[in-house]
Amino acid sequence: MTPQAYVQQKAAASGSSFYYAFLYLPPQKRAAITAFYAFCREVDDVVDEMTDPGVAATKLQWWRTEVAQSFVGTPSHPVMQALMPLAAPFQIQERQLQAVIDGCQMDLNQTRYLDYPGLQRYCHLVAGEVGEVAARIFGQTQTQTTDYAHALGQALQLTNIIRDVGEDARRGRIYLPMSDLKQFEVPAQDILKGIYSERFSALMRFQAERAHGLYDQALGLLPAADRRAQKPGLMMASIYRALLREIEAENFAVLHQRISLPPLRKLWLAWKVQALGRL
Repeated sequence: MTPQAYVQQKAAASGSSFYYAFLYLPPQKRAAITAFYAFCREVDDVVDEMTDPGVAATKLQWWRTEVAQSFVGTPSHPVMQALMPLAAPFQIQERQLQAVIDGCQMDLNQTRYLDYPGLQRYCHLVAGEVGEVAARIFGQTQTQTTDYAHALGQALQLTNIIRDVGEDARRGRIYLPMSDLKQFEVPAQDILKGIYSERFSALMRFQAERAHGLYDQALGLLPAADRRAQKPGLMMASIYRALLREIEAENFAVLHQRISLPPLRKLWLAWKVQALGRL
């Protein structure tokens, strides 16, 4: 299997909404974002599939070394072999890939976040840096587009956290800030045990409002000159915000299930942004 076929398979197999945003890109940009997304999936899977934290830490260290070696011309993994020919044309930097690994390292070392600034730091690494790379690949021309990309990355990641509260709890993780749990009087044990309550619904409404605020902030930051080029990111905003509204409509029933959008709806939302320019 060629490196290009490997990353294509990795991206398609994930079932992620990101895949729908890639479909409308020209070949070189699609190849770059697919390879970068496959890299993100590889390092994220180290943590998600973890059975032994020591083994996971060793794997992440291997990826750190692989990234460093790749940027001096000796990639060995098919993901890096697919990505490196496209790194220079799209200004992808080693520090950005290492930051994504730093975020995954946080997942190994931390299962709780005391407050929202702490969670923001995590989101910056696993989503903001990803958004920055993606914006460059899509075709950034304005400096302010980087601020848009970081805000959108935060919004997408917070939506993921809201969707995955129950799934993460079954892994012993709670990403919702402990200060928010305290404010809404939701014991951490209730989340770990999958117990619904009015207080839990209020807590989740607060998180959803925070995410909506980030979407609005991101859209307000996107310069008009880059709006056309950044359509793939806007597709993601449309799909994920629709998912957030679906979760709200189901009264945040996320402790026992993973709420998702059907593929045809994702494709429709992506097409609407591509063809009509509307979210």
